[in-house]
Amino acid sequence: MIVTLPRRHGIDLTVAAPPSKSYTHRALIAAALARGTSTIVHPLMADDTKLTIAALEKLGVVVRAGGQSIIIEGCDGAFTCPPGTVLDLDNSGTSLRLLASVALLADHPVTLTGSGRMKERPVGPLADTLAALGGKIAFAEKPGFPPVTIGGSLLGGSATIDGSASSQFASSVLMAAPCAKKPVDLTITGTPASQSYLDITAGVMTDFGAVIRREGYRRFDVSNCNRYAGRTYVIEGDYSSASYFFALAAICGGRVTVTGLNPASVQGDRFFLEALRQMGCDVTFANDGVAVGHDGQLTGITIDMSSAPDTVQTLCMVAAVATTPTVITGIGHLKFKESDRIAVTADRLNQLGGRVTAGSDRIVIRPAPLHGGMIDPADDHRTAMSFAVLGLGTGGISITGAECVNKSFPGFWDALSGVME
Repeated sequence: MIVTLPRRHGIDLTVAAPPSKSYTHRALIAAALARGTSTIVHPLMADDTKLTIAALEKLGVVVRAGGQSIIIEGCDGAFTCPPGTVLDLDNSGTSLRLLASVALLADHPVTLTGSGRMKERPVGPLADTLAALGGKIAFAEKPGFPPVTIGGSLLGGSATIDGSASSQFASSVLMAAPCAKKPVDLTITGTPASQSYLDITAGVMTDFGAVIRREGYRRFDVSNCNRYAGRTYVIEGDYSSASYFFALAAICGGRVTVTGLNPASVQGDRFFLEALRQMGCDVTFANDGVAVGHDGQLTGITIDMSSAPDTVQTLCMVAAVATTPTVITGIGHLKFKESDRIAVTADRLNQLGGRVTAGSDRIVIRPAPLHGGMIDPADDHRTAMSFAVLGLGTGGISITGAECVNKSFPGFWDALSGVME
């Protein structure tokens, strides 16, 4: 599917935020591990979360989806699956990593695998920690990378994990920890990447009844005496997906309101709004959403976006139409996403006439006149959505493989239809 974006100016749009992908993944897993029945209200039904649901079903969990909710019959911390169970998580890194630790709760070894790109995304630090906690880990192809077979059991105890490549490694261990045979004392070494996601993980865990004592982002003590309990859980709106509409106001001018967002959310991608404010946009928080307005020139900034990784590409699009250079740092872990997002973003912007240089942990975007062109997002949903927003600002940009947005935001093109017509 190819989508061509017309140039638009002076946007006036109100749109509802889709449910949070991060919260949906974690709520599904906590509910699956819980004692009793849970109802997940307003979940994100996208390709990634459907992969998590399918994997939980293969682990023996009963899941009933319908309307605006999902009902899950919890397994009380013990999965039942046949020998030789394989979970194919395709290109969902969140699914594979979060499920890797809970695979230790199955009655037989479980193999986790995925797409060609998934096999290039590291899980070595997570595997080492699981081995220290009682797991038996075997890599079928390349050491430290999927496919990986996880057996043994989750004994618990003390362990360390390197959080510099991905916070999902620590989140994975934490999600499984309440079901361990002993309490889990997890120390995170290195500077945790995307550390705000650890707040989301801990929040969902405690909402489902887990007891956690923590020292910032360095140490988490998880009790095994307080397991998850079934409950009704409402998924909040997603700031990552909302960023595309906020950027639309910045790039095209006008005003965009996104409803269904929690103004007090711990989602790190809220920080994207602060970046827009620094660049010259007006940001207003209301009871049920956020409005961004802009009319005039955008000014480049220097900013550390390590706490808001999924909005980095969106910010790059805004920076591409600013009047002064922008330097974005703290983004080295983006090379391990669905694509190498640093290299791909720089390459595609330069194809459109941009002046972009990329380093190992930064990207620099300088003012340059942009033109249209054909953008291949390399099957990365966030690349496709961010360049679509730029396309509405410049005109003449076409996105190939545009259906890849279904990974996290199936309604993206419909939400933009009122602007594109």
